[in-house]
Amino acid sequence: MDAAWLALGGVALSAFLSATLLPGNSELALSAFLYRWPDWLWPALLLATLANSAGSATSLWLGSRVPPKILSPRLQRWFDRFGPAVLSLAWVPFIGDALPLAAGWLRLPKLSCLLWLTVGKAARYAVLAWGVLFWRPH
Repeated sequence: MDAAWLALGGVALSAFLSATLLPGNSELALSAFLYRWPDWLWPALLLATLANSAGSATSLWLGSRVPPKILSPRLQRWFDRFGPAVLSLAWVPFIGDALPLAAGWLRLPKLSCLLWLTVGKAARYAVLAWGVLFWRPH
C-alpha cells in the first residue's frame, strides 16, 4: 500500500481523536502530511475535516445522553446568545472539546450544531494548510 494512503489514515485517526476528550494532535499530523505530500491538499483537508467533525459529533451525542442540568450562568448566556453558531469554535484548544458536549447537554438542534462545528473545523484546517504550503520550500 502506498505510504501516502497510510499517512492519510493516520491524519484521519488523529483528527477524530483530537475532537474528543482523548489526546491527539491533528494539526501536527495534517501539517506533516501536507509538507510531505502537498499534491494531496484537497483529500487531506476533506478527510481531516470530516474525521474531526465526526469526533465532535460523538461528543455531541454523548452530551445528549446526560440528563439535562443547569449550566453556569456565563456558559448558559453564551449558548443563549449564539446558539449552535458557538460550535464554530469547537476547534479552539481547551474549550473546544467541551462545546459539543455542552450543546448536546443543552439539546441544541443537532443538524445546526453539526453544520457550525464542521464550518469552524474546515476553516481552521484551511488556514493551517495555507500556512504549511505557503512556507514550504519549493
